[in-house]
Amino acid sequence: MVTSRSAATARPRSMSLRRRGPVLERAILDAALDQLSTVGWNGLTMEGVAAGAQTGKAAVYRRWPSKEDLVADALQAGLPSLGDAPDHGSVREDLYQLCRRMRAAMYSKPGCALRSVLHECDTSTAERFHALIFRGVIEPSVRLFQEVVHRGIKRGDVRAGATGGLVLDVIPAMMMYRAKVCGSEWSDADIAEMIDQIMVPLLSPRTR
Repeated sequence: MVTSRSAATARPRSMSLRRRGPVLERAILDAALDQLSTVGWNGLTMEGVAAGAQTGKAAVYRRWPSKEDLVADALQAGLPSLGDAPDHGSVREDLYQLCRRMRAAMYSKPGCALRSVLHECDTSTAERFHALIFRGVIEPSVRLFQEVVHRGIKRGDVRAGATGGLVLDVIPAMMMYRAKVCGSEWSDADIAEMIDQIMVPLLSPRTR
């Protein structure tokens, strides 16, 4: 006999099994991001993702034959956009606000998921995600930094030669290093200190 209580508890499960197509796929991708951001790459399992999405393991494997395939699509679908380059009238303020956006992206669920992949995967596995990371993270952030720097050159508060790749790598490299090695969460004061003590002197026009 099915009681009202057992029917009530069974209903969400049966309803979830009726999901199809994009709705079910979105639930699986969200569950994969949840797993990555909580238990990390090494702890993620296809069974755990299926349970988180309230579906069967077969539904996951039909769409993604491997853990790598699933994670690649989850990251692709979930990576946040950094938006347009900020324009506050000074390179100092533009860089400060852009770094605050980067911090928000780093500590979002997709950002935590991405960092777990970067930190835990062995070299051969990580290669599977290089193109995705380049297109979804590195290229957009470099483009925004370039826009901020070029705008500063036109205003005259950035020296003309400050457009090299190494200069543009400083902020992302420092933020990733602090997050990975030091466990820093980058407070607003930390970001301001990095901009004022490193980036502004590095970018400012040189006087003779």
